[in-house]
Parts: sequence; C-alpha cells; structure tokens
Amino acid sequence: MANYTYSISLLIANIAIAISAVGYGSDLFDVVLSPMGVCLATIAVLWITTVCNFGGAKITGRIGSVTVWGVILPVLGLSLFGWFWFSPSLYVDSWNPHQMNFFSAVSTSISMTLWAFLGLESACANADAVENPQKNVPIAVFGGTLACAIVYILSTNVIAGIIPNEALLKSTAPFGLAFAHIFTPEVGKIVMGLMTLACVGSLLGWQFTVAQVFKSSSDIGYFPRVFSKVTKAGAPVVGMLILGGVQTLLALMTISPSLTKQFNSLVDLAVVTNLIPYVLSMAALIPMQRYINLTNGQIKFNTVIAVIGSIYSFYALYASGSTAMLMGALVTFAGWTFYGMCIKDENTVPTLKTNN
Repeated sequence: MANYTYSISLLIANIAIAISAVGYGSDLFDVVLSPMGVCLATIAVLWITTVCNFGGAKITGRIGSVTVWGVILPVLGLSLFGWFWFSPSLYVDSWNPHQMNFFSAVSTSISMTLWAFLGLESACANADAVENPQKNVPIAVFGGTLACAIVYILSTNVIAGIIPNEALLKSTAPFGLAFAHIFTPEVGKIVMGLMTLACVGSLLGWQFTVAQVFKSSSDIGYFPRVFSKVTKAGAPVVGMLILGGVQTLLALMTISPSLTKQFNSLVDLAVVTNLIPYVLSMAALIPMQRYINLTNGQIKFNTVIAVIGSIYSFYALYASGSTAMLMGALVTFAGWTFYGMCIKDENTVPTLKTNN
C-alpha cells in the first residue's frame, strides 16, 4: 500500500509541476489561456517530457543538471539580495490579509508546505552508494531539508515585501514578477524563461523517476509485469506510455476555472496520497525496533517522534479538505483491489505446502 500510494502521489505531483511550467510559460509569452487551454498545454508538456525520456536516464540527468540552475539562481538570489528592495510597510499590509486565526492559517498552508518537501525521501534511493549510509544518509536528508526550508522561508517572505499581495494572487509567475519590479520587465521575462526551463527540466527527471518506481514495484510483483519492460537504453517506455495516458485523464478530470485553482487541487490530492506512506512508515517503526539492538532510551525517543509525526500527518490529511480526502480515500481503497488483481509473485503470495 505504501508503494502504491507513493507512486500515485508522484503521478499526480508531476501534473502539478507541468501546470507550473505552463503558468510561467504563459506569463513569459503574454498568453492568456482558457481552462481548456491550460489543460491542453499541460498535457502537451507531460507528453513532451515523457517522450524525451525514451532515451534513458543518462540524457535526462544531463538536461536536469543544467535546467535546475534556472530555479536555484533566481530563488537564491532573491533570498539573499531581495532585502535591499524590501518594504516593511508593504509586508505588514500583506500579512494575514484575511485575518485568519493561527490554526486556520496553519490548516490553509499545511498542504503547500508539505508539497514543497515532496520528494525529500528520494534521497534515500542512493544509500547503497554512500559510505556509512546509516549515519550519512539521515544527516544529508535532514541537512538538505533544513537548507530548503531556510530558502523557502526567506524567498516567500522577502517577495511579500516587494510585490503587493493583490498582484501576487493574480500572478502565475511570482518570481518573474519580483525581478521585473526590482529591475526591468525584460529581466523579469528572462527569469520567467529560466523558471519555465527549470520546471520542464524537473518534470523531465520526475517523469523518469515515477516510471522507475512503477518498474521497481512491478519487478517484485506489486504492479503488472508490463511496467517491468525496458528498452536497450534501460527506459521503461511501455510503462511511460501507460502513465502518460493516466496523467492525461487526470489532467482532464481536474480542469478548473483558473490555473491556480487546478494547481492547488492537484497539490492537495498529491499530498493526501503521499501522506499514506508516511503514516504507514511511522506505524511500522514501533514494531521494527524490536528487531534492532536499541536502548530503551532510543526506543522511547523514536516512538515519541513517530507519534508526533503521525499526529501531524493526520492533521495534514484533515487540513487538505474534504474533496482531496474523498479522492485520496478512493485512490487508496482502489489500491487494495489493484493489489489483489496484480499480485502473482512468489515473494508476496507464497505457495501453500500441503502434506500428502
């Protein structure tokens, strides 16, 4: 179930990334898209990045290592130097414009916060290539998460003191808008272009990753064998085509009056499905400790952290809204049927031995 819901969350998250690329691209070229136009453009981006992955991970990795700078440079630059254009009075005016209380504000923002860190668990995938992974991988994950949190906090706060809240709400390319305000519209366009490339480059890598996740699950018997088929380049092309078709249907099903609303709906659904593996992992931690040589103090500490994490996850599920919870529950329940239909592997369904 953890494998299934995690795979589905990535499938949905990639659609949201494609919508982000469309948002920056439409602002870059000053194009106003209708809801159907946004949907069709999103589908086009999804299929372009899918087809580009047919050549294997090597090409994807090279492109992604370049395009990632399209988001690092503007965001990091604004986080460090945007304070020279920061207006405290504008920031105060933009603070809590709807006059929400603390818990309402947390509930509203919790999905977007978790969305920002979606995928951090993928850092554990290369544990086999790391020296002393039991120690170094957790440090790397925690350090990377902390660094991202600092950048997120700095960039989102500084931009609120540069651009009026009303303008930010209407923009689908807030960082481009900030640079246009600080410098010139031309500089803003350049940043929008960089952000568009960064979104496409990120999506390129994640489209391959989600296909690999389905392949890995298929290899051990959780998903149909068709997802295990690969080309000479090592690309699970058949699986990519199937997943591309599913993403196309999901994009059509989530058409909304505005790009922002469709993006938020997909984010909520991706977060809900991604929280299921989190809850299952924390629940599994408690019995797993019985098989590891830990002190009573370590067991108590880990258990407390797992309980706190579980409470936070359940609150996040509640805060995601009834629609996301309903859709997420249906997706999760469908996983049991999917599992029963697909499971054929000896590792997961051992043959019963009878005595003659």
